[in-house]
Amino acid sequence: MANETADGGARGWRAAAESALYGRDGFYLRSGPAAHFRTSVHASPLFAAAVARLLAATAEALGADAVDFVDMAAGRGELAAAVAGAGAGACGDAGPAVRVYAVERAAPPPGLDPRVAWCARPPSGATGLLFANEWLDNVPVDVAEAGEDGVPRYVRVHGDGTEEPGDPVTGEDAAWLARWWPLAGAEPGTRAEIGRPRDEAWREAVGSLARGLAVAVDYGHTRARRPPFGTLTGFRDGREVRPVPDGSCDLTAHVALDSLAPRAVRVPQRTALRALGVTGARPPLTLAGTDPAGYVRALARAGEAAELTAAGGLGDFTWVLQPVGLGPDPLAAFDALDALDALVPGLTGRG
Repeated sequence: MANETADGGARGWRAAAESALYGRDGFYLRSGPAAHFRTSVHASPLFAAAVARLLAATAEALGADAVDFVDMAAGRGELAAAVAGAGAGACGDAGPAVRVYAVERAAPPPGLDPRVAWCARPPSGATGLLFANEWLDNVPVDVAEAGEDGVPRYVRVHGDGTEEPGDPVTGEDAAWLARWWPLAGAEPGTRAEIGRPRDEAWREAVGSLARGLAVAVDYGHTRARRPPFGTLTGFRDGREVRPVPDGSCDLTAHVALDSLAPRAVRVPQRTALRALGVTGARPPLTLAGTDPAGYVRALARAGEAAELTAAGGLGDFTWVLQPVGLGPDPLAAFDALDALDALVPGLTGRG
């Protein structure tokens, strides 16, 4: 099995998931996310339209002649293609040129929009919007568990998903746990997912921007509300399944959002999308009498918007907004909408 070491033993979850997801014939190299779970991108074109509006607002804040859109973990390029199609209109006929990059380990899909540049890493020195929708939850991390002696130990896993305790957590991983997800002295069986590789991956992605806005969108948690047994799980064919690192399923875990970017602004997806015009408001019933077809279309859009912003569903995603060279300190904001305005002036239409 792909997860076994040369001597037949188990290995840590980070190495096992890396092989299962991205190794030869790995899960994500064989199929895109749309085949196994529903993301905001696939739920409605309203999501891509909102992202295009955010790109336009970012371009206005930058005052640049050309603006870049970098789609991290682009899947099959659905969001990148939609933004490429909307880019000129979103930024206005006299607005800046829009360059679109899809960053993905897999090969480009057949029929990719020619306006989308496919690359394995984000372009260096981009100016504009870097957008990572459900990327970081698939950056593999190690799992630690408190033993009977209270010492955090790595969890080792076999290819069939069975686990065993490993060595004590040491070095940079131990330092990360101590700061962000303490396990020392915890009840036996208490678990943590060591988010250090995600923090590093995010810093590298943000570092590729010369100026602009970096946005990560994921399910996550902060130190005050860490899940005591972690969040590692699997998905296959639209259903949650036991996490088994054999390449047959997605392997995902929620993100420690506060360690990712301690000084960034964090807002629920429902807040961010409503600020970008996705409200879910039902059309007036009078429209049904004057324009029945338009009423049905507007009603469908309202349903899609409601799904994107729903509590207990996609609306519970968190947007982490990290400006690069955009001026005001986002920590000066008093509430979520002011925070968005501080990052990209005029975004919410309140100022």
